[in-house]
Amino acid sequence: MNRKLLGAVSAVALLAGIYGGAAQAQVKIGVTLSTTGPAASLGIPEKNTIALLPREIDGKSVQYIVLDDATDTTTAVKNMRKLTSEDHVDAVIGSTVTPNALAMIDVAAETHTPVISLAAGAAIVEPVDAKRRWVFKAPQNDILMATAIAQHMEDHGVKTVGFIGFSDAYGQGWYREFTKAAELHKLKIVANEQYSRNDTSVIGQVLKLMSAHPDAILIAGSGTPAALPQRTLKERGYKGVIYQTHGVANNDFLRVCGADCNGTFLPASPLLVADQLPASNPVKKSAEVYKKAYEKMYGAGSVSTFGGHAWDAGHMLREAIPVALKKAKPGTEAFRAALRDALENIKNMDGTAGVFNMSTTDHNGLDQRGRVMVEIVNGKWKLVN
Repeated sequence: MNRKLLGAVSAVALLAGIYGGAAQAQVKIGVTLSTTGPAASLGIPEKNTIALLPREIDGKSVQYIVLDDATDTTTAVKNMRKLTSEDHVDAVIGSTVTPNALAMIDVAAETHTPVISLAAGAAIVEPVDAKRRWVFKAPQNDILMATAIAQHMEDHGVKTVGFIGFSDAYGQGWYREFTKAAELHKLKIVANEQYSRNDTSVIGQVLKLMSAHPDAILIAGSGTPAALPQRTLKERGYKGVIYQTHGVANNDFLRVCGADCNGTFLPASPLLVADQLPASNPVKKSAEVYKKAYEKMYGAGSVSTFGGHAWDAGHMLREAIPVALKKAKPGTEAFRAALRDALENIKNMDGTAGVFNMSTTDHNGLDQRGRVMVEIVNGKWKLVN
């Protein structure tokens, strides 16, 4: 065999070894994220974080198959079906936004594939019924954050509140949960408006909000689209206090909203202000581990709580996979079931968003250690004591 042919054969053999090894990974994790579309500012740090997750767990190689759902519900379901039916993954991480995550539940239940959602809506995991028993969630539930907002409002003399949120499951879920929190803290909701993630103007909604003269306004949006109502309120001269949800806790939101966001309050994962947390905070150490790893790869100041959710999902799998491997082999329904059971039994896992304690009735597992109140001051996040 001549040298050129020998070289060609060797190259083909090398590539076959590389790609064949990936194709035969012993554990397969599917990932579907919103890396384009309105939620791209959330999905991109999540995708970046997947690159930091371990490629070997308990001596088994791990392959991550990452797809983009373009912040589109139909695409998220297509991705979920491809990952489960064609790629035969053992578990799925995703999606980024609540409507997509809700749409994926049926496929998870149908295929008996555990899913760790990176979206916030409580309806993704509540109640833990026959379908949702296959679904877990890394971000904090709405009610945990809604009660933090309502408490802060009450403590600062707010009596009346205007609400504007996405016209989808995220905004609707937040209105439902904040209504409960508002009642507990004797707050009166005097206006309720909605807008689309793709809207370019909310002047009509803002004028209706302002005509109700609320002491404060809560904007229930996520990512950069949540800046639109805030900028419009400031342009129209609203003088009350503005609150946002944890759906805006990334630097892209600060960049888009600019000076209009100064003075805004929001609840957030401890990760957002990890360097400001006291040493006694139980999440400080685990949050700083991720922050250091992410910023080493992507640059100082680049860390995002949304990437943190992906990190926490990866941490859950690191905890659950060794347990499941004792009962079954990857690539089988028995392994997926064992993995689901192991996820449900995670206890005292320190993450970037809090300390996780899963159970048969709680597939989020976070408590008050999973939230801090933050104010935006001069374009930066400041821990509120």
